[in-house]
Amino acid sequence: MLDLTGKHALVTGIANNRSIAWGIAQQLHQAGAELGITYLPDEKGRFEKKVRELVEPLNPTVFEPCNVQDDAQIQSTFETIREKWGKLDILIHCLAFAGKDELSGDFSNTSREGFTRALDISSYSLVSLAAAAKPLMTQGGSIVTLTYLGGVRVVPNYNVMGIAKAALEMNVRYLAAELGSQNVRVNAISAGPIRTLASSAVGGILDMIRHVEEVAPLRRTVTQTEVGNAATFLCSDLSSGVTGQVLYVDAGYNIMGM
Repeated sequence: MLDLTGKHALVTGIANNRSIAWGIAQQLHQAGAELGITYLPDEKGRFEKKVRELVEPLNPTVFEPCNVQDDAQIQSTFETIREKWGKLDILIHCLAFAGKDELSGDFSNTSREGFTRALDISSYSLVSLAAAAKPLMTQGGSIVTLTYLGGVRVVPNYNVMGIAKAALEMNVRYLAAELGSQNVRVNAISAGPIRTLASSAVGGILDMIRHVEEVAPLRRTVTQTEVGNAATFLCSDLSSGVTGQVLYVDAGYNIMGM
């Protein structure tokens, strides 16, 4: 079993028990990491309550609101980490959003507002979080984000999210080049389609999952736990020579031509 004892990990993007971020958080906890969790704040506090109850068994020592479109909240989150931990070893970026109207039909119908919002939340947020984490990763570290095959190939209805994921993957490479000198590694996991709150907005997601189950070499799609295991590997010393990479965890689907 991988041992992350003594490591401090911040996990973003948990919405419910179907979230890939939830699978990653569970595996990091199992490996011994001390967790910090962020949640998307809303006026009625429903997200906070739901996420707090879900992650309680993981005993997070940092639990902070963080809307990545608000620079003040990002700064506050990392100030809390500095005060409580003094350093950060692991940053898990599981953030993506596009309006449902942007995730079906013709890509050319994407609105300017929708395009900007998708790129801001799904791609630029990795840059802003990495910038805030950089001064705290004084002993090296690992940053892991989630991408998808739709960033390199056309996937029906994925539309603007494909553009956002393509940008995200280039962010990984540029950040890896920048942060490597302080022994911070930056990688992405390209997970196969999983039924989550985010993926449910993509038109035809169930058909997509069935197609993967028929075509992928393993004749199935993957689970949150499998993605969590891969993330834990990328956060451990076993992957100390790996940075700037996209690791496919998709039951082999990406290798198939048809």
